Amino acid sequence: DRTDEELFRLSYDYVGDLAETIALLWDWTVPPHSRPEANDGAIPYLGKVVHELQSAKKNDIPKIVATHLDAMSPSERYALIKLATGGLRIGVSARLAKQALAAFGEVDVTEIEELWHGLEPPYENLFAWLEGRAEKPVSAAKAPFRPVMLSNTLEEREFGLIDPETHFAEWKWDGIRVQVTNDGGVKRLYSRTGDDISEAFPDLVEALEIPGSYDGELLVRSPLSEPLAIRTFSDLQQRLNRKTVSGKMLETHPAFIRLYDVLLDGREDRRRLPLEERREVLENRVVEMDPDRFDLSELIEFRNFQTLKELRENPPHPVIEGLMLKRRDSIYEPGRPRGPWYKWKRDPMIVDAVLMYAQRGHGKRSGFYSDFTFGCWRKGESEQELVPVGKAYFGFTDQELRQLDKFVRDNTIERFGPVRSVIANPDKGLVLEIAFEGINRSARHKSGVAMRFPRISRIRWDKPPCEADWLGSLEALIGDK
Repeated sequence: DRTDEELFRLSYDYVGDLAETIALLWDWTVPPHSRPEANDGAIPYLGKVVHELQSAKKNDIPKIVATHLDAMSPSERYALIKLATGGLRIGVSARLAKQALAAFGEVDVTEIEELWHGLEPPYENLFAWLEGRAEKPVSAAKAPFRPVMLSNTLEEREFGLIDPETHFAEWKWDGIRVQVTNDGGVKRLYSRTGDDISEAFPDLVEALEIPGSYDGELLVRSPLSEPLAIRTFSDLQQRLNRKTVSGKMLETHPAFIRLYDVLLDGREDRRRLPLEERREVLENRVVEMDPDRFDLSELIEFRNFQTLKELRENPPHPVIEGLMLKRRDSIYEPGRPRGPWYKWKRDPMIVDAVLMYAQRGHGKRSGFYSDFTFGCWRKGESEQELVPVGKAYFGFTDQELRQLDKFVRDNTIERFGPVRSVIANPDKGLVLEIAFEGINRSARHKSGVAMRFPRISRIRWDKPPCEADWLGSLEALIGDK
């Protein structure tokens, strides 16, 4: 008895969350005697549900969940589905959770981080310590993660602080920051947030024979049979977030680390030493490592700040994002202290592109078209045509999101499920100014190029589509011709 509009508001396309969609639709399947009002709100406690699901046989779990869903309201169903599937999460970083625990127990956040990998849910011993009811737990984990030191963006007012007598300069490579550790033969590779990514890089982990803990940049190189050539971030992405890696991938996309720092030399903690002394330790260790898998970050000689400015604007390699500037006397201090380390990235690349497609968002954006595919011009068989070059879903304000959503709805020409195609020709359409950190060739994309971190930096309501950029302009930025 529902209208088409009411049915649409119950659909996944509108709701934007699968658990919530199921929770709303479940009412249609619930027999009258099982409805919440017939059960006097007798919903079991959370602990009972968790225990019931943990102790149940796998084949019995669907029936148990269905029975509970019958007796629950939509909100309660939503919570149960999220809990049962492990999808009950909010946008809080692990670092923020650790800081909250540190504040709760009035301890330093580094103490929490160094315990993190040696503890298991429900963390009773951790909370007992933080509440003052027990001694600090001892982590039995081998090769634990050590909190990393991060840099701040160099601001113009700080230019005068950089001096060759007090600072080291290094290239900032476009990979991912990692920590690799060998603790008594137990070897692990961590991302900068403490995620164990060892399984995705067995070739690299196995190659670390020297005991200790080292900080560096994870990159993908050319095959080992060829001279070292650093590959793009797009190549690195093909190895990230994998639980297993094929033999062919290991051969065609071998990983290596460009080392920046040493945290532990064997079992000796070096983090309180000045960077200049840690650098000497690292230089002595890297010569003992597999040169195909580990090398040392190059120090850049500079006489003055103007030299650095010129180097930043014209780096010698396309996978370089900019410069790192570090005080020679800096200790390795977890977190992001202001002053010891700076990053000075190149200005983002900019291109004017034409909006081609839009897709509904998820969660709080489920009622808006917020994921935008854009394209640039190229010469077609008979006339110029648009070819997609990227997709962006951030960089705009809430007010601009509403304006973009209205444009999509008012200018839709085709629909493909949750995706809308909008009018986009030389005379009519919407131009978006796209900022991005890098670009490389890609056989996976129709345009032949892939952008790094594209985002909408400006909506060009004033610019006609015919004045948007051509694909050749993007190809020229790659610099491999």
